[in-house]
Amino acid sequence: MAIKRLILFFVLTPIAALLAISSLFGSWQEPQFQSRLELYQTNIALQAQAWQPGESKDNNFSAIREAILGEQPLENATKEYQEARQSVQTNLDKAQKQLAQLRSQSQTTPTPPKPLPEATSTTNSGGEQQQKAQLSIKQLEKLLAELDLRLGILQAQQGQTDTALKTWSELQKRLDKNNPATDSKLLTPKPSLSNQPSKLSTEIGGTAAVLSGLWSNPPRILPNTQQFIQKNLEGWFRSTALIQLYQIQQRQEALSAVQAAQQEAAAQAVLKLVLIGTIPTLAALIGTILLIFLIVQRLLKGKAALLAQNGDVPWSTPWDGETILQVFVLGFFFMGQVFVPLVLSLLPIPRPVGNVRTQAVFVLISYLLVASGALSVLYFSIKRSLPLPESWFRFKLQDKWFLWGLGGYCAALPIVVVVSLINQQLWQGQGGSNPLLQLALESQDAVALGIFFSTAAIAAPFFEELLFRGFLLPSLTRYLPVWGAIIASAVLFAIAHLSLSEILPLTALGIVLGFVYTRSRNLLAPMLLHSLWNSGTLLSLFVLGNGS
Repeated sequence: MAIKRLILFFVLTPIAALLAISSLFGSWQEPQFQSRLELYQTNIALQAQAWQPGESKDNNFSAIREAILGEQPLENATKEYQEARQSVQTNLDKAQKQLAQLRSQSQTTPTPPKPLPEATSTTNSGGEQQQKAQLSIKQLEKLLAELDLRLGILQAQQGQTDTALKTWSELQKRLDKNNPATDSKLLTPKPSLSNQPSKLSTEIGGTAAVLSGLWSNPPRILPNTQQFIQKNLEGWFRSTALIQLYQIQQRQEALSAVQAAQQEAAAQAVLKLVLIGTIPTLAALIGTILLIFLIVQRLLKGKAALLAQNGDVPWSTPWDGETILQVFVLGFFFMGQVFVPLVLSLLPIPRPVGNVRTQAVFVLISYLLVASGALSVLYFSIKRSLPLPESWFRFKLQDKWFLWGLGGYCAALPIVVVVSLINQQLWQGQGGSNPLLQLALESQDAVALGIFFSTAAIAAPFFEELLFRGFLLPSLTRYLPVWGAIIASAVLFAIAHLSLSEILPLTALGIVLGFVYTRSRNLLAPMLLHSLWNSGTLLSLFVLGNGS
């Protein structure tokens, strides 16, 4: 028993803590998902701003359009793109500075007289860090170039032609400087190099040259203009550039076809904005009213109020802190960070590269393995305490769990939104995000979306609520008051997602989940809340991704 405790406390726990800290700090330089999400929504808003419903002279049209898109959609989109560009440039400068420091360290580190294992490990680690930094720089340079292409079109559409031409010209110069093997003016790569970066720069640089020609005075139509536009621009940006091209060429039939397609896309974009904006806004409004009502009721009724229900009633916990630590160190962190990844790396299964369905299946299998392993550790850790008191792991269908879950979801929306706005200001687009969100955003496959939905809206709420609210929160009431256990379990819930930028929003969500569970004493309530939250997020991402 003593050996087991020594291993748990002084070997496994420090390793798990180091793994968690390493993953958290590893997300420090990763871009925050929210920034990408805002650009997707901006792109849909740009499509929607071209909406003209038939020949209607309805005076209410302008009011409806303004309510959906705002007063100045083009100006707002330009501001969003300028802020995104500034954030990407800041991150690029940080990544370049980090790479320079890594190269400087590798050059100044003295070579040991004998090849020690520790030195070899450090060298490899430094090399991997340099490769990661170089990859990050390439991705940021690509994103910066794409933003400049689109920003120029936004500027041109607002009559700022000189500014747009300057934006595209500076983009071409930067690409030529970074990739001397590419001559964007000729729209072809120089024959000395044919690597991927040169090809990519040729595409973006060629598109910048094409756009500069279209908005020059007099306009110039370069070779393969239409192909560059269709290949390297999307949505509103593509249709706007094609309209400019066809007007110059006086191709009335092609112009009419693009304008008709633009109107169809605009109508769909309006519906999408209404869908992803109206429902969450309405739920947040209901949640705000509900929060005000509950707070006022708490002040007036005291311990008889809903917020105070079971608020100071702890669980009878038949195990100690060692069992809690064992479940989370062995069952959660080692299963998720060591054992399952190791098993999957050894199995002869195809890696999830290129095929979004394969990625979705891989994510689901990985999650189910982690959940199964953690719940198995949980069962064997508390087996000697069975049967448990009635209040433990309580599932009761004949109860008000549905109202608690739905009301908790509405109440969580305004709280998490406010915390997220503060969080964005703190992190400035950095801190990483859940990779599943990016996959869901870019997925256009219904089968893949269904698998992602099964993972996030069914498997995750069941497993995470069973572990964090069903086991951890009640266990902590042995050492903390109920409100303290709610906060502590919420913080651990947020940290377990291993993303620095998500700690504050997920802590806020975890606190609401904890309140719902402690008041309802029914795990179905936080599971419903968690499922509604993940479902709403995934469906919004699919709508945004489908309209980008």
